[in-house]
Amino acid sequence: MAAGSGAEEEAAAAAVGGDGGPLAPAAPGRAQVFAAVVDTFLEKLVAAGSYQRFASCYRCFYKLQPEMTRSIYDQFVSQLQTSIKEEIQEVKDEGNLEVLFNSLDKIVEEAKNQEEPAWRPSGIPEEDVRSAMVPYLLKHRSYLRKVLKEKEEENRKVAESVLAGRDKIAELQQLIEARKHTWQAISKEQRELIMMFKEPQ
Repeated sequence: MAAGSGAEEEAAAAAVGGDGGPLAPAAPGRAQVFAAVVDTFLEKLVAAGSYQRFASCYRCFYKLQPEMTRSIYDQFVSQLQTSIKEEIQEVKDEGNLEVLFNSLDKIVEEAKNQEEPAWRPSGIPEEDVRSAMVPYLLKHRSYLRKVLKEKEEENRKVAESVLAGRDKIAELQQLIEARKHTWQAISKEQRELIMMFKEPQ
């Protein structure tokens, strides 16, 4: 019983805040708010185009076929809602709104834990621009320096590789030249030897 009581106490503690009161419900995300706005818009749209107004526009047909009029209205409203939802979903997909909403929620949530006050304009445009641009420019300069250093290192390695290749080519040329001279000397000796053993005519 003691173990069960402890678990119940932990569950009860998790359900309340640090001050003993109940936890406040989490604020809905921007994606949920957007979906709620769309639903509200559709509800108001359907309410504005009520069945009574639809029937009054087609009064003669309504008097002849009330059930058919109702069926046509229901189909019209259903297709209208589906079409609007599909177009809104297409806009959300093209604009990547779901990811943007989540990113905004994350930024706002992270900002709650920041102790430093948020940036506010000083009223002097030059100083505001400088304070906003200088950190960016310094960061960009550091990036460019890093890229320049990497390129210089890459060029140095390429230059070393080219020089090594030239040295290798020079060595091969010297080797070819030496073998050429050796071959010429051997050929000369062979000719002289042949001439020595050749019978006089």
